[in-house]
Amino acid sequence: MKVLAADIGGTKTLLQVVDWPIGMGDRRVLADRRYSSRDYSSFDDLLQVFLAEIDRTVANSLASACFGVAGPIVKGIAKATNLPWQLDSDHLQQQFNLPQIALINDFQAQGYGIECLKPDDFAVLQLGESEQKAPQALIGAGTGLGQALLVWREDLERYQVLPTEGGHVDFAPMGEMQIELLRYLSHSLEHVSYEHLLSGNGLVNIYHFLKENGKVTENPALRMAINESDDPPAAISNFALERVDPLANQALNLFAQIYGAQAGNLALTSLSRGGVFIGGGIAPKILKRLQGGDFMKAFLNKGRLSALLQQIPVKVILEPKVGLWGAALVAMRLAHGKS
Repeated sequence: MKVLAADIGGTKTLLQVVDWPIGMGDRRVLADRRYSSRDYSSFDDLLQVFLAEIDRTVANSLASACFGVAGPIVKGIAKATNLPWQLDSDHLQQQFNLPQIALINDFQAQGYGIECLKPDDFAVLQLGESEQKAPQALIGAGTGLGQALLVWREDLERYQVLPTEGGHVDFAPMGEMQIELLRYLSHSLEHVSYEHLLSGNGLVNIYHFLKENGKVTENPALRMAINESDDPPAAISNFALERVDPLANQALNLFAQIYGAQAGNLALTSLSRGGVFIGGGIAPKILKRLQGGDFMKAFLNKGRLSALLQQIPVKVILEPKVGLWGAALVAMRLAHGKS
């Protein structure tokens, strides 16, 4: 059966049509596109463009669709967190003549996509000892900060992915520098969440805090790169990883520490003995820094429960289309009546 999948984020939207018989094997991609989300006023406009670009026979023979959206979904309506978009499943089904539609959170889609990945699609930060059928957790920084929980369903013989908005919980600083960082952000933000630190904009926030803190002088070349770049977080990361710029380096280290701490918080909250997965677009780009030690040191820094966290596998997802594959998997199961 031919199914339509989308992974809708604040920066980019991925769309794909897959011919996918029941089961995990023999899937065949018939169409695959990437779009800049902010180039379109609505998802309807973008989807119209995609369907016009692909083979008409394929577009007219879709059995189901699943769209992963970066934002909460209530009663079939999704409001994108970092886009002025609203998706209504009933409207989309009628507008595009689709037999069945599922709207799911983008990190739900990533969570389901884990099932589609191979061992070499992961980078291991901590081997641990995975407990079969135990809860798993997913966290990932990108345009925002997503989190999801995976719980085993005996009746379905697979994991069910539960969406959360855990990226918006209160930032809990560790140590004097992070306390100062919280004070700094509190001057301009009524509520300081982990997403204000663990996202592309979060890295920029950390950088500006350290710059205004005044302990490290800003590199004029980096200042110019930030001001002229369409992607300031990437400029900071590049100067940290490639040029070992002192200020950028300190910002990325602090980012990794806060990231590890919140991943550890999620592991404790969910008792994810089945593993913690680091998703999102940022982690693969700064993998060397995550492997450098600060991330796992902060992950494990949980006092009496540090020994418990040492048993939990921690892996970075390297496959950039994991969310798209997860949405396609949900669409396939929907088409085959296996949802």
